[in-house]
Amino acid sequence: MIANSVTSTAFDRLKPKTHLTLLLLLTALIYVGSAWSPSLQDDADAGHSEAAREMVERGDWVTLHINGIRYLEKAPLMYWAMALSYKIFGFTEFATRLPLAIAVLLLVTVLYYFGCWMSGARAGFYSGLAIATGLGVYLWTRIMIPEIILAFFLTTAFYFFLKVYFDELDSRWVYLFYACMAAAVLTKGLIGIVFPGGVLFAFVLLTNGWKRLWRMRPISGVLLFLVIAIPWHALAIWRNDKFFWFYIINEHFLRYLGKRYPVDYDTVPLVSFWLLHLAWLFPFSVFLPLAAQQMRTLWRPIERTDQLRLFVWLWVLVVIGFFSFSTRQEYYTFPAYPALALLAGTGLARGEKEVSRWAIGGQGLLAFLGLGIGAVLGYLLWISWDVTPPADISQALTYHPENYKLALGHMSDLTTKAFALLRVPAAGAAVSLVAGFLIAFLLRLKQKPIHASILTAITTACFIYFAHMALGVFDPYLSSKGLATAIKQRLAPSDVVVINGEYYKGSSVGFYLPQKVLLLNGRMTGLEFGSYYPDAPKVFINDSEFAELWRSDKRVFLFTADRDFAAVKSALNSEMFKLTSAGDKSVYSNRQ
Repeated sequence: MIANSVTSTAFDRLKPKTHLTLLLLLTALIYVGSAWSPSLQDDADAGHSEAAREMVERGDWVTLHINGIRYLEKAPLMYWAMALSYKIFGFTEFATRLPLAIAVLLLVTVLYYFGCWMSGARAGFYSGLAIATGLGVYLWTRIMIPEIILAFFLTTAFYFFLKVYFDELDSRWVYLFYACMAAAVLTKGLIGIVFPGGVLFAFVLLTNGWKRLWRMRPISGVLLFLVIAIPWHALAIWRNDKFFWFYIINEHFLRYLGKRYPVDYDTVPLVSFWLLHLAWLFPFSVFLPLAAQQMRTLWRPIERTDQLRLFVWLWVLVVIGFFSFSTRQEYYTFPAYPALALLAGTGLARGEKEVSRWAIGGQGLLAFLGLGIGAVLGYLLWISWDVTPPADISQALTYHPENYKLALGHMSDLTTKAFALLRVPAAGAAVSLVAGFLIAFLLRLKQKPIHASILTAITTACFIYFAHMALGVFDPYLSSKGLATAIKQRLAPSDVVVINGEYYKGSSVGFYLPQKVLLLNGRMTGLEFGSYYPDAPKVFINDSEFAELWRSDKRVFLFTADRDFAAVKSALNSEMFKLTSAGDKSVYSNRQ
């Protein structure tokens, strides 16, 4: 107990700026440090990046375009941020990922102050650590999707609403709530209204706080919300016929009901959808049971601390519950991650203060998991030790599309040969998890909780570093930048590039090349609706048009997945020259 008291005093003597600086330094090392590589991935990653690039090139900041086709299904704010980054830093991977890295830094900052306000400095510090090192936060910022930006705006909106609600800030600060809610709408659509509205309605109802709502300046606040949120929507409707139906009805209501057109998404099984949150907030998710203690005080919360705990629980339940009844992907509940981080952080801080057995038990569970994962990785390294690694990891992967509904479904494609290429990151991850979590457990036993928690976060940061290294090994498989570079070296202004299939199959080719590409039998999914506008460029071709183009005087480059090549070759029935291949994809030309 003496050691714990000394540690607590030493920690409390540090200034809040020092706590926040440590948090931001760790966050920057993870997210800004990883923004430079690897290459942009095919599918949504490079596709959304291309939309931002064309925003800069066309000077159109209202209507998104991909490959010259109107792309109307997304809200614009993330693309505005990316476009601004491109204007400053150029069309690079770093410029692409920088807005998401900044969003993580901002979210960590808000969560730190939120946690401090709820339960003290240690709770704020741990809440920041939980979100900075959460595996789901890292995973979902490897793809250019706006969830981290949405989470930041919702968290900030809730923070300022509650500060004014409890009369701890001048009521004028509530305008930040309305502004952030409008920014959330511009980031992800109507859930920027649904989530705050649902959480706040349930909270005010359960705490009987209706009279307090008048200090929220509802009339002028709603006007501010409309002034920020309406202009883009009005311009988009004015400039794009049928935008209201496609963006509002189709992309919001019909998507929720599983009737969205076109159908290009899967639904994660419900139980997996719930349980995977333990992985997305790992490692601090092991301390969530500490937040479940003293639940009885939440039924009739009187103290501000209990009311705030109730609010955060409602935040989690509304977001996860909302998507439990709809079509869903794992990352849809990202807006609940800050709430889970607050629960884990505040629960751990309280558990340390009360010397709770679960604080030690949770740390012991991490040590056990670290040993287990380390043993599995060690075994895989041992059985792959004498295996000659292939030149390309795609040559060592199997193909299980039935598992790809899950974000980590491609893990089922790994083989012993694949681990021959992953020896260094696998060994580094194993050593980090075993040594880091075990030492952290020993520190917890010696009643050095701050040291244990910080080491837990550092251990996870090391694991993320090696995971990022492994992601680089998969670069030829996940991205087609190398093939785009090979085309670019031979490309003349009059040459034509064709992607076999929909745009997202080779979206990184589209991003890294200086011209539009043609799509062979690719009028589907995200670009289909926009392809019917009269100004859509003629980038969609069928088999007969492709055959005619292939036999013309123009030089043609064909990008195709190897598994789709046989059908193209059979339909073409002409000579084809293979230029290069990588990652189970190849480039062919009609000229040598």
